[in-house]
This record gives sequence, structure tokens and C-alpha cells, in this order.
Amino acid sequence: MEGDAVKVGPWSAVRGRWFHRLVASCLVLAWHGEVDAISTNDARTLILVVGAAGEPQYGEKFAAWAEWWKEACARSGFEVSVIGEKPASSVSDKDQLLQLLNVETAKSAGELWLVMIGHGTFDGHDAKFNLRGPDVSAAELAAALKPCIRPLAIVQCASASGPFLPALSAPGRVVIVATRSGYEVNATRLGGYLAQAIADPAADLDKDGQTSLLEAFLLGARQTDQFYREAGRLATEHALIDDNGDGLGTPADWFHGVHATRTAAGGKSVDGVRAHQWTLLRGEEEQKLSREARARRDELEQQLAALRLQKSRLEENLYYDRLEKIVSAIAALYLSKAETNVVAPLH
Repeated sequence: MEGDAVKVGPWSAVRGRWFHRLVASCLVLAWHGEVDAISTNDARTLILVVGAAGEPQYGEKFAAWAEWWKEACARSGFEVSVIGEKPASSVSDKDQLLQLLNVETAKSAGELWLVMIGHGTFDGHDAKFNLRGPDVSAAELAAALKPCIRPLAIVQCASASGPFLPALSAPGRVVIVATRSGYEVNATRLGGYLAQAIADPAADLDKDGQTSLLEAFLLGARQTDQFYREAGRLATEHALIDDNGDGLGTPADWFHGVHATRTAAGGKSVDGVRAHQWTLLRGEEEQKLSREARARRDELEQQLAALRLQKSRLEENLYYDRLEKIVSAIAALYLSKAETNVVAPLH
């Protein structure tokens, strides 16, 4: 909430998600002493798809990127399924992927991440992700994911991945693509930078102790842009992120910190709010929240983002009254949850 200041309880300035989390933690520790670090995470699943390399140099890169994802998942307790690494079998990679998605989309709870590393093609009509054997199209992937009611994040890092964004976009989903259109067909680099950033503390822009999917996207996209500039080459990939379901996507240069600085057409919600709530490797404070508390926190943060969009249209007192209620509710949620996890002192 850059630029917003409001008196709420014992503090006089509230500036972003990191601040109210820090305040809540400090108050709890001051009042009750050390809090027991418990984990209330739901089961979370990541499907990692390594596409056809085409050339040995890309095979080495894709393998390294996949290892970074697997290492991050091992640290965060994810259930990981990898497609495209083992020697090809009688069941094609495409069929394995669609069968696995059928199983995972039938589940009703727990985050589902789908990460795709490789090359893509576009013929002017259909965009496809290259697999060993038959490729999978954006339309086929959309059909396979249509039944999914789980929280879903799709990271499509291939060339010509732009058309996957409108095909896969839906309310409650986060979609990242490496290119803004299907005509950007050169090999992409976003996948490598994003794989490194997803568990990198240096990508934590708001300093809340964890790196969100949004923060990893922003760092990865900016490092990709830096690569082309330093190499003196015309950029052939322009990453987009979509998490408001409008299928349009937002580039990294629209963000200042973790907030989009431009308003979506027609006053629609901007991208980035939900993606900032997705974290592969959760911080200590995040792990103490139950699924219900986390869902409530996420809902309040989305209300906060919506309120920010209305700031210029509201009377100042009304805006800050609403701001205070939302921020107080978020702080109370952290305090309430933390108080239930206090360890009784030993005598």
C-alpha cells in the first residue's frame, strides 16, 4: 500500500503485506514468547513437464531447469510428478500428461502447479507444446484442465506459448507464459531464470520471508530482458502473467514492486494479486496458518487490492475507514491464529 498511512491499533503506518505480517508477529512474540512452529499445509502437487529438446544443448538446459524445480519442491514438501525425463515408453508423453491431469483435476483440494519447460510451435491457428511423440495443444490442455476446481497455477515457459494464456485463463488461476504471441518462436530463456528465482530469497521484493510466484515471475522476466539488452540482441520473448481471469496478461514492466502501476481497461482488477499469494517454499509465518486462515487472508488481500483501485473515486475518510477495517482484520487473523499455537511455559 505504498503511499497509504492510517492509524490502526498500536501502529501508525501500514505499508504492504510484509508490514502487517511483521507487526502481528512482533506483537505475538512480545505478549506470549516463543510460538511453536507447526505446519498446517495442505497436500500440494506439482506436475513438471520436460518437453522435447530437439538439440543436445537444449536438453542439458531443460534438465538443469527441471532439477532446480525438483530441489525447490523437495524443500517445500510438494508431491512431484515428472513427465519427459525417463526413456520414452509405449505410452506417449502426451498420454501420460493427460492421464495424470485427469487424476489430479478430480481431486478437490490442495494447490496444483503445472510447469512446462521446452519448445513450442504455432501455425497461425494452433499453439502446441513440443513433447516426445505427439505434441499437446493449448486447446487440448484447456479441455483437460476444465474440470479442475483446485487452486491452479500454470507456468508455460516454451516458445510460442502466448496463445496458451487466453486458452487457460480462468477465475482462480494463475497463468504465466514466456511469449506474448504465438509468433515468438525462438527458444526462450524465461524458464531458466524463473526456475532459479522460485525459491531464491533475493527475489523476495516485499521482504515477507518468502518468494511468491509473482516475485519469481518479475525477477525472471527482468533477467530475461537484461540478457537480450546486454547481448545487444532484439528480444524474441516477452513474458506475461494473468491471474484475474480476463485472459489478457500483464508484462513485468507494468509492475512497481509487487503492484501493477497501470489500471486494467474498464476498471477491471489488475493482475498480480493472486500470483503474489502463491508460494512454492512457504516462510515460517505462512506455515503457521491453517488452510482456512490462509484462504481468509487471501480474500482480505484481494479486497485490499480492489479498494486500492477505488481510491481516486472515494472520499478520503471513507477510503481510510475501509482500509483500516481490512488491515485490522488481516492483523487480527494472524494474532488469533498465533495465539492458538503458543507453547505453555515449562515450570
